[in-house]
Amino acid sequence: MKLTLFSVTALSVAVLSGCQLAPEHKDIALPVAASYAAAGTEQATAPLLPWQQFFNDEKLQTLIAQSLEHNKQLQIAALNVQRVRGMYQIADSALFPSLGINGAGSRQRLPGDLSGTGEPRINSQYSTTVGITSYELDLWGKVRNQSEQALQTFYSTELDNYSAQVSVIAELANAWLNYAADQQLLALAHETLASQQASLSLTQKSVDLGAASVLTLEQLKSTVATAKVDIARYQRLLQRDKNAIELLVGKSVSSDLLPSKVLNSLLDLPDVPAGLPSDLLTQRPDIKAAEHQLLAANANIGVARAAFYPSISLTANAGTASSDLSGLFAAGSGTWSFMPQISLPIFNSGRNQANLEVAKATQQIALATYQQKIQQAFREVADALADKAGFNAQLAALQQLQQSRKTTFELAQARYDNGADSYLQVLDAQRTWYQAQQQFISGQHALLASKINVYKALGGGWQAAPQSAQQ
Repeated sequence: MKLTLFSVTALSVAVLSGCQLAPEHKDIALPVAASYAAAGTEQATAPLLPWQQFFNDEKLQTLIAQSLEHNKQLQIAALNVQRVRGMYQIADSALFPSLGINGAGSRQRLPGDLSGTGEPRINSQYSTTVGITSYELDLWGKVRNQSEQALQTFYSTELDNYSAQVSVIAELANAWLNYAADQQLLALAHETLASQQASLSLTQKSVDLGAASVLTLEQLKSTVATAKVDIARYQRLLQRDKNAIELLVGKSVSSDLLPSKVLNSLLDLPDVPAGLPSDLLTQRPDIKAAEHQLLAANANIGVARAAFYPSISLTANAGTASSDLSGLFAAGSGTWSFMPQISLPIFNSGRNQANLEVAKATQQIALATYQQKIQQAFREVADALADKAGFNAQLAALQQLQQSRKTTFELAQARYDNGADSYLQVLDAQRTWYQAQQQFISGQHALLASKINVYKALGGGWQAAPQSAQQ
């Protein structure tokens, strides 16, 4: 018995380093430019930024932490990781023999005409064994490649989970930012309405006294109505923004966690270093997940190729057997069995060849998908950086426009007070100033949103190796 088990173990260890039929994975050159910056710009270095450093508002940090715990999409992704981890453990367990203990017993009564003696007889048999059941020798790497495929799929699923977290964090930050912008626009609409209603009241008295025209009064009524429309719209949008926040968080959100600051002091998001190298894309979780899918496809080719070669399975056990329960462990009751089985494919109508072609095509699809994701990610990052630069310049112009429209309104009001212009000039200047204020708030919102989009496009932050490491 000892000799048999030792032989099986030694043979198993010997074949664990057998043939490797899977293609060797090679580094893939990025199908994009070297960096996001213009030619001649030095590549920047920057630390990896966790979301706690990127989003430094305490209220938003609290909401993000709650979403990571309660968001149903993330819960599903985490459960999927557990499921795939279990599948990998199942595949990996096939690399090792399964050792089990079995016990059996039977009693059978034979009638006299079958017993051979003419008398009825009761036969008894008892046994207990320990052994290996159907252990496949991995001569061609089939089992190892199946385990490798499951492992790479597990890694890919883990990264998909992290990618989902980055997406939820970015979506929540944008929803929170939308609420802040609509809240500020609502406050502006209320402020404008109060001012215009005061002017309407004074104009109504002037019309009653014959000191102002009905046309001026009607123009004021239209501006008041416009402000009321804006108030109703922003109140509706605020409720939708809150609904979006609660969906992403996964539970009701108290009002004390909603934004209460103006946009220019709401989020102090870090600036993106200029000249980020494009190989940062390989750190994006969705791209790393695609790379692991490519590795899984490589391993699957090895599984398909191994199907062309013989497979050997071993079943062995050793123990004791006796016709009497009391003699089960007596001297001389030992028993053993060793049953190797070999299977060699001869003809299967081209099924193995077709499986290999499918595996190769799947590997090529995984390679093209990996490269396509890199190109798509490069565009997303480049677009986000372009948006940030454009919105930053646009915001400076909008600030100048807002100040110019404010000055125009003040001058028009002064000219009206001195009798130099009609009140229609004041109304027109007030309307354009109100629009400029709205545009400035929207510009602040767009700039902050572009920074959040850069965070998402770079997979949750950015990191560049020192220049000496890049050479």
